[in-house]
Amino acid sequence: MLRAEGFEVWGTARDLSRLETGVEDRRFHAVRLDLADPAGAETAFAEAQRAAGGAFDVCIQNAGAGEFVGFADADPAAWERHVGMLLLTTARLSRLALHGFQTRRPARGTLVHVSSLAVEFPLPLMSSYNVGKAGLSALSESLMFECQETGVTVIDFRPGDYRTAFNQTMHVSATLDHDWQRRLWQVLEHNLENSPEPERAARDLRAALQRGRSGVVRSGAFFQARLAPLLARLVPQGLRRASLAWYFGAR
Repeated sequence: MLRAEGFEVWGTARDLSRLETGVEDRRFHAVRLDLADPAGAETAFAEAQRAAGGAFDVCIQNAGAGEFVGFADADPAAWERHVGMLLLTTARLSRLALHGFQTRRPARGTLVHVSSLAVEFPLPLMSSYNVGKAGLSALSESLMFECQETGVTVIDFRPGDYRTAFNQTMHVSATLDHDWQRRLWQVLEHNLENSPEPERAARDLRAALQRGRSGVVRSGAFFQARLAPLLARLVPQGLRRASLAWYFGAR
């Protein structure tokens, strides 16, 4: 979408073949970047930023990876590595982006953290994902405060379910021995299969960028992105948890 509008874009992936566009476009630059390698990710980001002239105008942190396993059954090293990818390495790159924004006079730029509606509605058997995304939202809130007297804006972008390959690439470590675990997995797959196309998320983010204000932006189907967050603010916590258990088939 951004390329079609004439912007110059640096896109990252662990596998550069995923970024092949099939057409020659000098406005698009493919960058290999692996969040599991923090030092390497910083180097790749810094080199791309230099190629962009010393700073980006917009930095979108779109880290996404799923680990489907109970917290007690998870391998501790794998759990910590997953949280590190989603939060700690992302924070390193956000620091580099902010430095670039702040070198301008006056300072300007937009930092987007793609967190998740799981911040508000944590997903069972996905504790590392929930923790990583909740931490990213907390970082966004901190930066909104720190940047409020500057020309830098910070957006906490919280998508719900979208029709992507997220469930197909998710690492499923749960044994699914229990009926509720199998039901939960079926609910997750059903929701993704019947969710909006990702173009909606792109349009919602584009609208947020045009507004030029820091804040939280929710995106997705009406129930997930609009109605559920409103109801969550109005009902007691106990009822909220019971509703989530019912929604995910855990009861």
